[in-house]
Amino acid sequence: MALSALDDPKVPPTDATLAKVLGRSMSAWKRLRASVIRDCSPVEEQWAFAGAKFGWSLRLKRGQRILVHMTPGEGHFLASFALGEKACAAAQAARLPASILAVIAEAPKYAEGCGVRIPVRTTKDVAAIRALVAIKLEN
Repeated sequence: MALSALDDPKVPPTDATLAKVLGRSMSAWKRLRASVIRDCSPVEEQWAFAGAKFGWSLRLKRGQRILVHMTPGEGHFLASFALGEKACAAAQAARLPASILAVIAEAPKYAEGCGVRIPVRTTKDVAAIRALVAIKLEN
């Protein structure tokens, strides 16, 4: 099973399929997407199918830099980041929820940074994710 609930490479996501899959978390999706586009302009949106293991995700990019991957799941979505050492240290120093700091501390390390995936279910989760986007941009 793919990480994304949208896993058919021949069927790109639509607003209707996204709303059906996300359910109540669609409002959090819209809020995060809108705030990143507004606050980090210019931002390019790019849907990408990353293979059978990952499925479809929305990449929010500034230039060549991916700010966040938004991967739809059933009733939630994952906000995914590659955070470098400086960004991880800045995140630990920020006033983020303990659950997010734990995810960052336990994240696998890769050449491009820590691979962080944070589940987002409600609009209450968006502020911390938005803070991570800002930290990534600054570091």
